[in-house]
Amino acid sequence: MKGFLVANPKGGSGKSTLATNLAGYFASRGCDVMLGDIDRQQSSREWLASRPFELPTIETWEIGPDHIARPPKRTSHVVLDTPAGLSGKLLDKVLKLSARVIVPVQPSLFDMRATRHFLTELLDEKAVRKGKADVAVIGMRVDARTRAAGELERFFAGYELPVLAYLRDTQLYVQTAAAGMTLFDLPASRAERDLAQWQAIIDWVEGGKAG
Repeated sequence: MKGFLVANPKGGSGKSTLATNLAGYFASRGCDVMLGDIDRQQSSREWLASRPFELPTIETWEIGPDHIARPPKRTSHVVLDTPAGLSGKLLDKVLKLSARVIVPVQPSLFDMRATRHFLTELLDEKAVRKGKADVAVIGMRVDARTRAAGELERFFAGYELPVLAYLRDTQLYVQTAAAGMTLFDLPASRAERDLAQWQAIIDWVEGGKAG
């Protein structure tokens, strides 16, 4: 089983967007994928309930902040969506289900400040220090033309971590989420620009190296 943890202590950082689309990618490849949601708001679980039955299957299992259960043994890929304020014992527990951690960050001062403290704690976790869990970051809702985008690049430069992508701010994520879909459920021509941005993420989760 390959486990992927999507985490950031800041609410609204894009965790659910990233987690649902990552699960959608694995489903589109025919993997036996499960999407676990340990956020009390259950955004990913609600999204999953609205997913059209004819699309590639993404399942879930009974899991929550007070019940960190392992998924069924038949599962090949697990994506974990996490709550705001993730830290301490809960962070340690979910890391035990994950080989790779993706930290989404928006280009705002508040997001970067919150993420700085989280990365300090995350990189000090035993699983990360001993190489049992790899960590990478992704810029979310980024307009490359803005000063904020430059600030986010400088923030990432302060860490020796792979920067997988800077995903643009587009209504396509909002529209697909509202329909229980992901970019990977759309015709390639409709999501061409965004799928190109996802390629480096796919390469990393599939085991490749990112710069």
